[in-house]
Amino acid sequence: MSQTESEGQIESAWGAGPSARYEALAEPFRPVFARIAEGARARELNRTRVHEPIRWLKEAGFTAVRLPVEAGGQGASLPELANLLIELSAADSNVTQALRVHFGVVEDILNTGDDARRARWLLRIAAGETTGSAWTEAGGPLEGFGTRLTETAGGLVVNGTKYYTTGSLYADWIDLGVAGPQGEELSVFVRTDAPGVAIVDDWDGFGQIASASGTTTFTDVPVAREEVVPDAERFRYSAAFYQLYHLATLAGIGRAVTAEVAGAVKARTRTYTHANGPRSAADPQVLAVVGRIRGAAYAAGAIALKAAESLQRAFESRFAGDEAAEERANAIAELETAQAQTVVTNLILDGATTLFDALGASATRAPLGLDRHWRNVRTLSSHNPRIYKDRIVGDFAVNGTLPPYQWRIGQPHPQPADAEPARQAAE
Repeated sequence: MSQTESEGQIESAWGAGPSARYEALAEPFRPVFARIAEGARARELNRTRVHEPIRWLKEAGFTAVRLPVEAGGQGASLPELANLLIELSAADSNVTQALRVHFGVVEDILNTGDDARRARWLLRIAAGETTGSAWTEAGGPLEGFGTRLTETAGGLVVNGTKYYTTGSLYADWIDLGVAGPQGEELSVFVRTDAPGVAIVDDWDGFGQIASASGTTTFTDVPVAREEVVPDAERFRYSAAFYQLYHLATLAGIGRAVTAEVAGAVKARTRTYTHANGPRSAADPQVLAVVGRIRGAAYAAGAIALKAAESLQRAFESRFAGDEAAEERANAIAELETAQAQTVVTNLILDGATTLFDALGASATRAPLGLDRHWRNVRTLSSHNPRIYKDRIVGDFAVNGTLPPYQWRIGQPHPQPADAEPARQAAE
């Protein structure tokens, strides 16, 4: 085994990376991750935005890592990307979350059959340009969008308001879901500095506070025709991809929890009269708590990387020329990420709570910021509700039912006044 192969994850007992070349791929990024980690707690406590960390990642080529080598990237596979995201999340999960939609857009460009669009966006991504999100509408309809793209004498313009616009404050572009002139579902891309775009960091959630998941309004924002894409043409495993992204982020938070609780236990000098050792670092019960947390983080990472393999198969099926096989691969990727979601969530939520059992009451002091891990995990885990995932997986196991291709959140259409009595009569 070479020196390169024996360093990094393996020596840290997180297991081998997802490929023989992973350590070489990760090596240039690790000093950046370490630099990001140094300021993570202070940024969280002071609600400092993550402009600088994202700039460091851009300069290192991280935001283009999935691009083919000939297009200016590293040709990273999806399992390799997932492992890199775990490492980044161990440094600061806010940074990872702020780049979530960017990597989703990269995935979409790698899947597109529009050669002109692909060439245009590969150049932008290779140059370090990033994309944020603007899809969810607070109180919007379950189907369709209130935000609209309309034709004017001067060209296409978009008007509307979006919430959860994660990462847009840090990005060069915004990926925006809209209703077209005939009510069709479209996505459009506009620059964040375009006239009429107003991004407000009003996210008031208790977790992921630096992800800038606030409100963005669009007032007569001009849209280039070549930046309009039918929603049906976006990459087919997007739901699985965005969930895998959360799995990797959660696994990384698990590593961060492990590192911080281990460091705090090692440094702790106070003990109890009924403890099992003169120091916490020698107390078998305390060590068992730390070991349990580390085991949870290890398992979460292994599960996330296994799920990433299913997405790699979905990506490769896109170019195999077998539509039925592609659909099946997409559905299996969705199932694998659903199976992983509830398990990984439970593992890391438990670890982020249990860490306090290894320490004293002083560990709850706000300046230590140890509560941020639970808050971040709880916030991430509230996306894509996990209560539905076990049912979907169980329906597949029992009845062979494939998961829904895509899902939305919003207000359902009003039901007819006689709908409920009719349903009851049918029962």
